[in-house]
Amino acid sequence: MDLKLFGEVFVTLLVIVDPPGMMPIFLALTGPLAARERNRAAWQAVALALGVIVVFAVAGQTLLAYLHVDLPALQAAGGLLLVLVALELLTGKADDPTKQATSNIALVPLGTPLLAGPGAIVATMLFVQRADGVADYSAIATAIVAVMLTVWIVLRFSGGIVKVLRPGGIEVLTRIAGLLLAAIAVQLIADAIAAFVTNYSGGG
Repeated sequence: MDLKLFGEVFVTLLVIVDPPGMMPIFLALTGPLAARERNRAAWQAVALALGVIVVFAVAGQTLLAYLHVDLPALQAAGGLLLVLVALELLTGKADDPTKQATSNIALVPLGTPLLAGPGAIVATMLFVQRADGVADYSAIATAIVAVMLTVWIVLRFSGGIVKVLRPGGIEVLTRIAGLLLAAIAVQLIADAIAAFVTNYSGGG
């Protein structure tokens, strides 16, 4: 296995996924839930993210070409999804645990587009394109699994922070997380628009 490539993939994906930055958003979304439900949301989100990244690593180019979808379109779609979640957090509509299904939170927005977002998908696809031989593919696969394991550990043990923050702290954290998510969403959409403009102006 190519350890240099493993390190490169691991660091790149870890920076993109950003487990410490994910923690406040995860806590804001799962704060009202019981510890058991929160832990279940953590592993479901990581499992889905892993699945999405693997699918795009193996068949991403083919899939997007078949659907006639450009990568910036995928990026813009992820941004729009995050805008909806950010608005819920900022307006307090996400605070009612009775309206939240753990699996829904785990799948959207945690699993995708936060963990398996456009950045992680594109980076993985680029690494796979560069790969040459079994050693490279195994390094990429191991690095992806290692990153997701790291994310799961961070989310799994974030529950202790909930006990320290109490409901009031969680409410403040929720609003901050909503603001962060909105900023991430706007950046994703802005990058997608810039990519579209570059592509079409370059093509024309």
